[in-house]
Amino acid sequence: MKIDAPTGAPVHGAKPMTTCILTTATPKRIGFISTRFRGTDGVTLEARKWAQILQSMEHQCFWMAGELDAPAEISHAVPLAFFGHPEVAELQAQLFGVTTRSRQLTNRIQHLKERLKDEIYRFLDRFQIEVVIPENILSLPMHVPLGLAMTEVLAETGLPAIAHHHDFTWERERYVLSAVNDYLHAAFPPSLHRIEHVVINSMAQKELARRCSLPSAIIPNVLDFETPPPGLDEYNRDLRQEIGLTEEDWLILQPTRVVPRKGIEHAIELVRRLKDPRAKLVISHPAGDEGNAYVAMLHDRIADAGIDVRFIADRVAEHRGRNAAGQKVYTLFDVYLHADLVTYPSYYEGFGNAFLEAIYFGKPVVVNTYAVYARDLAPLGFRTISMSNLVTRDIVEQVREILHNATLRQEWARINYELGLKYFSFAVARRKLAARLANLFGESL
Repeated sequence: MKIDAPTGAPVHGAKPMTTCILTTATPKRIGFISTRFRGTDGVTLEARKWAQILQSMEHQCFWMAGELDAPAEISHAVPLAFFGHPEVAELQAQLFGVTTRSRQLTNRIQHLKERLKDEIYRFLDRFQIEVVIPENILSLPMHVPLGLAMTEVLAETGLPAIAHHHDFTWERERYVLSAVNDYLHAAFPPSLHRIEHVVINSMAQKELARRCSLPSAIIPNVLDFETPPPGLDEYNRDLRQEIGLTEEDWLILQPTRVVPRKGIEHAIELVRRLKDPRAKLVISHPAGDEGNAYVAMLHDRIADAGIDVRFIADRVAEHRGRNAAGQKVYTLFDVYLHADLVTYPSYYEGFGNAFLEAIYFGKPVVVNTYAVYARDLAPLGFRTISMSNLVTRDIVEQVREILHNATLRQEWARINYELGLKYFSFAVARRKLAARLANLFGESL
């Protein structure tokens, strides 16, 4: 089964629409800092988009992290900055789930913080950084010493910063009980002069103001809707065949990591209740770093449901190529092109990259009404199949209808693409980033 391209959306190969390029008065040297800029996690993806947008505004971008895939001439690799570094992981394991810490543990935190401060100063000096963009390290305490180091450097230098917050401490159950509340109040996030706080949804904006008395701007996650989506080509045309599906099968795509908050059990239940041998659930990403219990539960559910589920994480990567077994590896965008339906039954999301990707490719979406979707996305008028933590008979019937009704799919695709272009395009982020820089430097747009 093939889904038609979004009617009314830009056609592959067409000339992109003209956009007004905003810039501040003087190009800046901008340094992105985080634990990791590598792979396809949400923070990395959004940081890359920001860099692309800022470079279109004539700024230069540089990178510092524990794991990096940026060219060496514009990056500063610091293994200790990675949250998975052995010293960091051992330390972090002792900071949460308890209410006190030993003096020795405090000393270890301070020791790591000082080492990281040295590296941040080296990065700033090496590339003569004029603006810092800390990516999620001043909001989610996955690496407490790094957040402390970044905060102290900003306090000591007065360097302008745009703190990009994707997730906050209070949004994660594992950080509720803590032996580092003093550090969390000081640096996650900090209250400093010449720092612009940016969040990705309205709920985070309200909670940041309520809990920390800090103002912030909303810059939602974005996609390059001004540029037409790619199409099938000689490389990706055989993807269905490579993963064992036919053209008649329904490729129902779950484009997320395998972690509990993604609600993948709902996608399994949906496919079970469709009771159609053409329905094949394809899970594109690997398991996360939250243990094996959830993966084991999903396999039990799949066995009980007796449905066809394909885990293809070993065939999906950031770039095309070959895996260790010599098999073709595709990008996630290659997979989207073949999808007939996208399932997005998450219980919680900071925003929802997979949702944007689905509408970018004109695919119908089954989405759980997680809080951010209900507050920031649904009111905009997107056409979706929305569920509330239950795969009801009505949900199943709506899915059957959209899979069989090509005209309806095309209409939804057109409406959704136009809304994506209006609210979540690069042009939106470009305007908002220009305003943040103008605030920091007192320059007009």
